[in-house]
Amino acid sequence: MQKAYKIKMGRAVCAADLGDGSERGEYVSQDYILSRLGRPHRSVSLMYCYYPLDKEWPARISEYYKDKKIAFQWDYPYDDYFPYLGGLDGSRDGEPFESMRDIRRHGQDVTLTLTIDPFVSDEHLAAIGEDLKSFGRLFLRINHEATGNWFQFNRRADYRQVADFYCRAVKIIKEHAPNVRTVLCIGGIEDINAEKMVKEEEFAQAVLDTDIWSVDKYMALHWGWPTDVAESGGTTHNRCSVREIFELTRRSYERFRYLNGGISKPMVMSEHNADGNVTGPYEQADMIRLFCDIIEEEKADWLSGICFYQFRDRGRLGLEREDPNNAAVGIEQPVMQTYRELINRERFLPSMTMGGETELPVKLIWRSSEDAEGIAIPVYFEAPPVFCELYFEDDSNLMLELNGRWFYKSPATKCVDLMPAFYEKNIQGGSELTLKLFAPPASGENDLTAEDGMFSYSFTLEKLPVIRIRTAPIEPDKDKKKGNS
Repeated sequence: MQKAYKIKMGRAVCAADLGDGSERGEYVSQDYILSRLGRPHRSVSLMYCYYPLDKEWPARISEYYKDKKIAFQWDYPYDDYFPYLGGLDGSRDGEPFESMRDIRRHGQDVTLTLTIDPFVSDEHLAAIGEDLKSFGRLFLRINHEATGNWFQFNRRADYRQVADFYCRAVKIIKEHAPNVRTVLCIGGIEDINAEKMVKEEEFAQAVLDTDIWSVDKYMALHWGWPTDVAESGGTTHNRCSVREIFELTRRSYERFRYLNGGISKPMVMSEHNADGNVTGPYEQADMIRLFCDIIEEEKADWLSGICFYQFRDRGRLGLEREDPNNAAVGIEQPVMQTYRELINRERFLPSMTMGGETELPVKLIWRSSEDAEGIAIPVYFEAPPVFCELYFEDDSNLMLELNGRWFYKSPATKCVDLMPAFYEKNIQGGSELTLKLFAPPASGENDLTAEDGMFSYSFTLEKLPVIRIRTAPIEPDKDKKKGNS
């Protein structure tokens, strides 16, 4: 490998995001997810709660009341998400910060879903902003599904108070962390015949104050999980047509835009899936595929991102289902293979723009998963490889892409085996591929003392890795020599 070229990674037409951990499943490491899916996401969504005024805090509430019998998932004193251990008088040594660092090391942004007691003080909100300022571009979804009635913040305050709190939280947090992009998640248009969104008047100012609009729309959902089983005639689940969910989402965007004086903002689906508890595993996969087909057929460029909820689930809302015998093991569902195919469609892939030739040392800049400057190296294969490896002498933290497959190189790693790039997508002899290298922050955080450190991270690559390519086994097949089959 001799020549290197500049390359710029930009946004997808519709970004692919992924949920990882919630009340229904534990966090799964990004190394594992990357190995299963073969590419990073724009953002990975984490779900936490912050109720520091409660006597049970900072316990996870279902563990605090582990012997309490409940009739509904949200019938605890506060929401059963993982506790946000930062904030006022908190610590950044634990969660969610360790998971956030893991996500960013692997070339992805963080979406932090945070349910917050709407009566916390301004000092609490300022402390949250201080927590988040070193994590680059971060999507913050405050008190999501805010027009519902199941979360504790909705039970403690009326809708006007919840909406006013959102605006207050946005203002204070962004004063301390201008790198944060806020996501307003409300019900949107919930009836195909409705002209207005649910609680539109109460949230009108929040629509203006937020950076991003979003809705959570499930094509099927068993909200009674885990306290009952979905069966025909039951009242704790539903199912809609795929087309209806698409139209409700589109009309929600159009109403958001109307309330914003006709000016557009990014629109995302912050949670999207079809619950296998209702549809079974095969129709779940079919519905996810059909929804993405409609997006492409309709050229729905107004939709800037979809977050699949979620990677591993104790119920049937995951690409994997948690093994009931071992929580650290996931059982792949049919939707996994469908999802792998969908996220590699052109609409959902980040853009790549080639630049001119560059010389080393070269500065690699990481602003976000939709704004990164790396290098591209042409690699020639005279035949399909049997061995393809990269050897490094430095402590770089890199995301690498070859033949459509992504790999992670940690600072401690000295050799990366690239052969998985060819297992499902082999090449012909005489092929030239492009090896792409990007450098997200090795610690998972930006250096705030650096120039523009809140918004960007840079790494100087001094030397290219050495590539080892072999197109035949190291020793010949002795059985073939003998004429054996």
